[in-house]
Amino acid sequence: MNTRDLPPLPGGSGQARAIAELNERSREIFRQIVESYLATGEPVGSRNLARILPMALSPASIRNVMSDLEQAGLIYAPHTSAGRLPTEHGLRFFVDALLELGDVGQEEQGRIEAQMRAAASRHTFESALTEASVLLSGISRGAGVVVTAKQNPRLRHIEFVRLDPGRALVVLVSDDGSVENRLLDLPVGLPAGALQEASNFLNARIRGRTLGEVRGEIEAARAAMKQELDEITGRLVDAGLARSVGPSEERQLIVRGQANLLDDLRAAEDLERIRLLFSDLESQKDVIDLLSRAEGGEGVRIFIGSENKLFSLSGSSMIAAPFRDGSQTIVGVVGVIGPTRLNYARIVPMVDFTARVVSRMLERGRV
Repeated sequence: MNTRDLPPLPGGSGQARAIAELNERSREIFRQIVESYLATGEPVGSRNLARILPMALSPASIRNVMSDLEQAGLIYAPHTSAGRLPTEHGLRFFVDALLELGDVGQEEQGRIEAQMRAAASRHTFESALTEASVLLSGISRGAGVVVTAKQNPRLRHIEFVRLDPGRALVVLVSDDGSVENRLLDLPVGLPAGALQEASNFLNARIRGRTLGEVRGEIEAARAAMKQELDEITGRLVDAGLARSVGPSEERQLIVRGQANLLDDLRAAEDLERIRLLFSDLESQKDVIDLLSRAEGGEGVRIFIGSENKLFSLSGSSMIAAPFRDGSQTIVGVVGVIGPTRLNYARIVPMVDFTARVVSRMLERGRV
């Protein structure tokens, strides 16, 4: 897993130096505070820490260490006389320096691969990616997310249906039976039979091929098209292909398991945080942009709270990893979005393994 440098802490280099100089006792107390938070979401106090620490320390000694940790910007007290919780900087330090990753067991690996293969057998790339997001959602109890380039499926049939004098519907039927409708502005002066002519022209060339492939062939055989179709109908074919193929950089976002985020709410502020996270997920472009940042490197990336603008209000985290096609080009990202107290030790290797499974399936041409 790739790690990231600890972000600058409030107070500057003095606090960063204090963190670097933490002794083993301080690190162990800090680890227990974080692990307690990840497990329960609750602050932990010195008396409870004295009972669970692997070393014999009095509550007073623990409070002294906690004071140092607080000055270093790693923990804070949510209320007067309460126990302590990790700050976002503390979570980042824990993830980068102290996190001990678990392994994905053989049984779990087999289950994930079997479910992904079953989804891929339906012959749609999107169904396999949707299954990946469902799997990660179930494992993490967060929202499973996938972003990738929109696919250009192999088609069975295309039809132009007039809606009104200036607009038509392009109906695309794929080999897998899926149907997609897209609106198209019609050229001025279009003859009455032009829509049917355009449909016939494309259907004679399109079966079992993508629109991108057909578009390339028509560009190469422009003279032949001019012999078969009048100028305006030819413009309709061009416009239909352009509208159907769309820009190559267009991305799609798949999100599953949002309802998991409603589990284990402990207070009114938790409900408000989840409301804000749902709002974040609705802004698809921002989520896609954030996930795309994980394409910039190898392995798993972890984004915590206000380290990114998108989650600055909801205080959420994202764990994401890229996947590749047969040419080893990064073509998308799988991940999990949830509260900052995600089970990082379990979810990080799960996200990494799922991304590798998707990559292997793409390399073998199974989706």
